[in-house]
Amino acid sequence: MNQVMIQFFEWYYPNDGSLWNKVGTEVETFKEFGIDTIWLPPAYKGVSGSSSEGYDVYDIYDLGEFDQKGTIRTKYGTKEEYIAAIEHLQKHKIKVLVDVVLNHMGGADEKEKIMARKVDPENRNVFIEEPVEIEADTKFLFPGRNKKHSDFVWDYHCFTGIDHDTESGERGIYKIINEYGDTWEEVVGEEKGNFDYLMFSDIESRNPAVLDELKRWGKWYFETVRFDGVRLDALKHISPHFYNEWLSYMKTHVKQDLIVIGEFWTSGTVDVLEKYIEATGAAIQLFDAPLHYNFHTASIEGNNYDMRHIFGNSLVSRQPDLAITFVENHDTQPFQSLESPVDAWFKPLAYSLILLRQEGHPCVFYCDLYGTCYTHVNHEGEEKQVIMPKITVLEKLLFARQKYAYGPQHDYFDDAHCVGWIREGANGQNGCVVLLSNAGEAVKTMHVGMQYAGKRFIDLLRDDAQEVYIDEAGNGAFGVGAGSAAVWIAYD
Repeated sequence: MNQVMIQFFEWYYPNDGSLWNKVGTEVETFKEFGIDTIWLPPAYKGVSGSSSEGYDVYDIYDLGEFDQKGTIRTKYGTKEEYIAAIEHLQKHKIKVLVDVVLNHMGGADEKEKIMARKVDPENRNVFIEEPVEIEADTKFLFPGRNKKHSDFVWDYHCFTGIDHDTESGERGIYKIINEYGDTWEEVVGEEKGNFDYLMFSDIESRNPAVLDELKRWGKWYFETVRFDGVRLDALKHISPHFYNEWLSYMKTHVKQDLIVIGEFWTSGTVDVLEKYIEATGAAIQLFDAPLHYNFHTASIEGNNYDMRHIFGNSLVSRQPDLAITFVENHDTQPFQSLESPVDAWFKPLAYSLILLRQEGHPCVFYCDLYGTCYTHVNHEGEEKQVIMPKITVLEKLLFARQKYAYGPQHDYFDDAHCVGWIREGANGQNGCVVLLSNAGEAVKTMHVGMQYAGKRFIDLLRDDAQEVYIDEAGNGAFGVGAGSAAVWIAYD
């Protein structure tokens, strides 16, 4: 129950090839904090070579092995270092999830003359031009790999769309016209009319040859890197039919107990996540993006936010067993496309909400455990320094999860600015009392149970907090500082 995952990377991690070696040295840290699952970034060669974060996929068979896109290693290191890091983590009983990006490919080796039709970018079901011949980056030969691992050639039959005509230089979203006509793949949700197309050359999973190749790759990847599970990228842009078949193959022929989590990003209603869950037979745990946006909004609005509604419109409130709860990730960092950072003052509250409750499966972000500082350069060449400080109480919250987040839960979500809950404890493990305030100092009388009568409680997060004595009825008056979190534990 008390398992925790960490996203062990961030968008601005240094381009020095050190990540695979670094993760291997952090085993003791993970053990200390109760982290038993590591989500690693995409390990294959991207369009931007050694500076690629991995999401601009070029060659899924190149894990830092071949001289392609101006480099052998990836941003994170070499294939040998990657495999060694995973083996070391697993030796210490830490599970590894690899990032799987099967929505698009970029950096084609040759161009092709193809027929395509431009669509309205805000409603991709609406054509705004007649079919026209364009020149497209759609042929992938991977000469640097020279057919090692796979001799499959990707061409325009393997893609649904492209974002520009290389001959004229005209940009836009073009639906490729091939044997599947001028229709996009069926996806869940109505955003952009049909959000099949995201970027680069969009993979056509209706093509049986493509499906077979991606099954072969999945098997090859596992045999090469004995991962424990997968994190699936960009699910809202991919037909659920594809992953239903691909995951069925992986669990039948590759790894029966494969862990599967996925990103279906939405800033709107949680209903679309439930539609995706239904379409995939609840086979994929999803990141709770709506809950992240609640945290983002609450951190901006401060004491104008009603904390009683912090779980409103969230997946964890609807289907907690399938919700991966998180505070931030690489996409929400400043200057990213989904920029929606959670202010540092609110992060102790947010992490309390995902780490110390019964519901959901929490994921800790690299920056919040380690901190980061980076310089962002915009298109005009202007530099801005961004500092994401280490959240100092996060280590204590992880400790509290291991030691005290046990037993039945009783909520006190009865005030707009001060909310809390009690964990009773179970199987010889003591529980805890958690209190959060997004306004001033507050005190709340809470019932912890007769088993604690006469005992003293201390705040694990504050050394200067006065002890709370539990009366003969099992009640205590617990306090919390302004704009902060308190975690009260029994002191023997």
